[in-house]
Amino acid sequence: MATIQTTGPAAAASAQSPARTRDLGAALKEAGFAALVTLGLCIPIIAWGTRQNLDNVLILDPRWGAVAWAVGIVFVGRFLVALRQQSRVPGKPAVRLLPHGTIAFFQRHSRLFSLFGLGFLITFPAIAIGLAGWGGSLKWIDNFGVQILIYVMLGWGLNIVVGLAGLLDLGYVAFYAVGAYSYALLAKNFGLSFWLLLPLAGILASFWGMLLGFPVLRLRGDYLAIVTLAFGEIIRLVLVNWTDFSNGYAGISGIPRPSFFGIPFTAADDGFAAVFGLEFSPLYRTIFLYYLILCLALLTAFVTLRLRRLPVGRAWEALREDEIACRSLGINTTNTKLTAFSIGAMFGGFAGSFFAARQGFISPESFTFMESAVILAIVVLGGMGSLWGCAIAAIAMIGGTELLRELEWMKAIFGPDFDPTKYRMLIFGFAMVVIMIWKPRGLISVREPTAFLKEKKQISSDLVQEGHG
Repeated sequence: MATIQTTGPAAAASAQSPARTRDLGAALKEAGFAALVTLGLCIPIIAWGTRQNLDNVLILDPRWGAVAWAVGIVFVGRFLVALRQQSRVPGKPAVRLLPHGTIAFFQRHSRLFSLFGLGFLITFPAIAIGLAGWGGSLKWIDNFGVQILIYVMLGWGLNIVVGLAGLLDLGYVAFYAVGAYSYALLAKNFGLSFWLLLPLAGILASFWGMLLGFPVLRLRGDYLAIVTLAFGEIIRLVLVNWTDFSNGYAGISGIPRPSFFGIPFTAADDGFAAVFGLEFSPLYRTIFLYYLILCLALLTAFVTLRLRRLPVGRAWEALREDEIACRSLGINTTNTKLTAFSIGAMFGGFAGSFFAARQGFISPESFTFMESAVILAIVVLGGMGSLWGCAIAAIAMIGGTELLRELEWMKAIFGPDFDPTKYRMLIFGFAMVVIMIWKPRGLISVREPTAFLKEKKQISSDLVQEGHG
């Protein structure tokens, strides 16, 4: 029997591609260098904690144990990553964290998952009461349900500006503040109802969005981000220094709370519990606020989905992809940018008025740049242009912050003075780095076109320029 000998490039490649050996020395060198850099960063940040004693003297408390933990975690993590990179065969695809076709499966059954998610949101208060009781459910409905939905709504509002129109906005919290202060001042000074001031706050925030849009019509990318960041800081500084208008750092207290069709949630004889023959409980107002913000968030999603299918939504996406080509098609980029800023700001104003009504007290400290950064991180991590992605990112970021408050058992490991909430931003930063390496375009990077010819196909993430308008 004749034997067939394979020659050519294929045989040469197969002969030259043996199993790659792992160089432990190189991996240890990389891990040691990463640990050394971590040690240098930890010395001015983590190595000492500050506190004041009774004589108002600053005391430095050494925290070298936390530094050792940080250096050790970085060393082990970098060592494992280096070994994984050494064992990777060139030309072989990387290991998928999700099975092939998982994203496509979710896309095909998106309507089913949407209905399931909507049903869970509607029944969430009942589920919380059934599992935690009347006393324990207040924390879950308020701190998790209401708080997460506020940021979901803010993320969906900013998604119009950043995800659909491609306009990088770092001052979105300014519209949030405009809505909150509009409701607080008008409700307290003129006695107007929440249901009248809710749309009015959105209109005023939309007006300020248009004012922001005019100066930045010719700006794109980093320059646009700098100007919007400055706008957000200007609004905050005005609220801090114009004390006759906003009461400065003291804030505004005693903001009227919304009522249930004129029935207040109080313990009086005309309160909600007395009118319906129920035992008074603060949980009723929390449940009412939960369903109120749920309706506002669903309204934001509904309007966004409808606008994407209208000419203005297609103009936003054309502007995001290429502004020059957008102009060549005869699209008025001025009106397109102004509509994106104004509509996104309107939903920020809605969320701000709800925030003021829920808290009963607002101050400029609630509208710092960090709030804008968190909202923008929700949009970017979830996937710009994706409503599902923004919702998942908001649940992970805001819900994760609240879960850190429940990790009291970690004090038994790291000591009684360990507070997990202090490491919130460190965890968020680490999560952002992981997501940007694993999914550079966010959790949901697949897009469905709003307009298609003959056949509807999914758009690969590498064919879409999102956020570079």
